[in-house]
Amino acid sequence: MSSQDQNQDQKQDQDQDQKQDQKQDQDQDQDQDQKQDQDQDQDQDQDQDQKQQQNQKQNQEPRHEKDAAKEEVKEEVKEEKTEEKNENTEEKKGEKTAEKTEEKEQKKESKREEKKEEKKGSWKDFIYNPRTGEFLGRTASSWGLILLFYLVFYGFLAGMFSLTMWVMLQTLDENVPRHQDRVSSPGEIAPNCSSCVSSDYNDSIQEQNDLCLVGEYTEQDHEPVKKVCQFKRSMLRQCSGLPDGSFGFEEGKPCIIIKMNRVIGLKPEGDPFINCTAKRDTPLQMQYFPPEGRLDKMFFPYYGKKAHPDYVQPLVAVKLLLRKEDYNVEQTVECKVEGSNLRNSDDRDKYLGRVTFRVRVSE
Repeated sequence: MSSQDQNQDQKQDQDQDQKQDQKQDQDQDQDQDQKQDQDQDQDQDQDQDQKQQQNQKQNQEPRHEKDAAKEEVKEEVKEEKTEEKNENTEEKKGEKTAEKTEEKEQKKESKREEKKEEKKGSWKDFIYNPRTGEFLGRTASSWGLILLFYLVFYGFLAGMFSLTMWVMLQTLDENVPRHQDRVSSPGEIAPNCSSCVSSDYNDSIQEQNDLCLVGEYTEQDHEPVKKVCQFKRSMLRQCSGLPDGSFGFEEGKPCIIIKMNRVIGLKPEGDPFINCTAKRDTPLQMQYFPPEGRLDKMFFPYYGKKAHPDYVQPLVAVKLLLRKEDYNVEQTVECKVEGSNLRNSDDRDKYLGRVTFRVRVSE
């Protein structure tokens, strides 16, 4: 290429650069103008805002006064409404209480009427209520269940009682009491002579019994059937009631029959007899049957009601030989068992081995 062409190209490039610089200057001028316009607009907007604020402030003062007045009116309206509501609620409460009282009174009256009606038909309904089918207050199923319960319950109790009784009876002897420590010595009895000699002592019955050895114990521990020794009524002689059915009371010489209580296994030592004394200053004459008031050993021991069913204990009759001066005077007589190991002076038991009776014969 030639030098001229190069110079032309350089000129063209310089021209283009100048044009570009001019455009940039123009753009900067435009931007500055726009900024100035924007600043002016902002200043105008601020002035307008200040004016509006001043106008609002001027307008707000009367508005506040109006709002306060409106609020006072509203509060007064609210107070009136609350008062009306309170009055309405009080009226409603009063109405409700009145209604409740009326309902209570109605209920009470209805209950009274029901009670009256129940009382009228209560005893009939109690026996049998046709509406429910109840008899004496229970239905058939209820009666069945309760009867079944009590049947089982009392059956169980009866079984327990029977079992305990059976166990207890296995420890007892049918003929001899298990404990007889307190009856080591017998008491004495002076019964009424109208029944003191029973028919068991009649000679016809006693003749069927055995003749035992006098003065010897009749021991028969190992014999299944116990024999009975004879004690005939005729042994009491004048006091037997055979020659004189009044036992001497009509002639003024009464007979008192003395007998000892039965004690199983009792074997008195020595030679026991009955001795009676009158509690007075002078002695009282007496007569004993059998002679000397003896209680023979052959009537001992006694084996119990089951093993010895026909046993009769020996009797002693005491005939009081009263005189005329003894009539119409109460005679106190005490009889004791003596001549043996049997106790007759125990202060804790006045009838242990002794007996006291009173007799009065009128002319």
